[in-house]
Amino acid sequence: MAEITSIEPQIKDKTRCNVYVDGRFYCGIKLEVAVKYHLKAGMHIEKERLDEIQLETEKSQAMDKAMTHLSASMKTRKQISDFLSKKGYTEAVINYVIERLEYYKLVDDYAYCRAYVQSVKGKGKRALEADLLKRGADKKAVQTALDETEEDCDAAAAVLEKYLRGKACDKNTLYKGFKYLLSKGYGYDTVKTALERFSYEDY
Repeated sequence: MAEITSIEPQIKDKTRCNVYVDGRFYCGIKLEVAVKYHLKAGMHIEKERLDEIQLETEKSQAMDKAMTHLSASMKTRKQISDFLSKKGYTEAVINYVIERLEYYKLVDDYAYCRAYVQSVKGKGKRALEADLLKRGADKKAVQTALDETEEDCDAAAAVLEKYLRGKACDKNTLYKGFKYLLSKGYGYDTVKTALERFSYEDY
């Protein structure tokens, strides 16, 4: 059984407090909830019970915060989870909120990946994959979205043309352009096609 070692008012919201268990921050709750359940320093309690208390009293507020966070732009499941975790919500509350958001199709990693791939220009599949994984998108959703997308040779050629602007179109420069496109995450075949538009032989 764990021990509540401290309950401290939050600096930014005096109506809420931070609960520390075994010397470490565990969750945030309303002061009135702490009073209602007689929570205090030195009290021994199962962590699961704290999870139940927060879920019972704060799931609606957590949902509202998540909805507000989503109103600015689409988010991945992990981004929502990280956001709520930083707000001091327990795993039980976070799972509840994400389950509700997924049920209403407000959080959908596949839809997020598709939208991201379609909106970002000038990057190949490898770079897009890295971006999406960095944002915490589900690996299967990332792969499915990329499998459904063809790399845009016109876009790669446009990136290369911009890179070559003002430079001599010789073998050395084109080789640097070749490496530049690869660094942008484009696949070899796409890079090769883009280079052929500049009348350069195969690598």
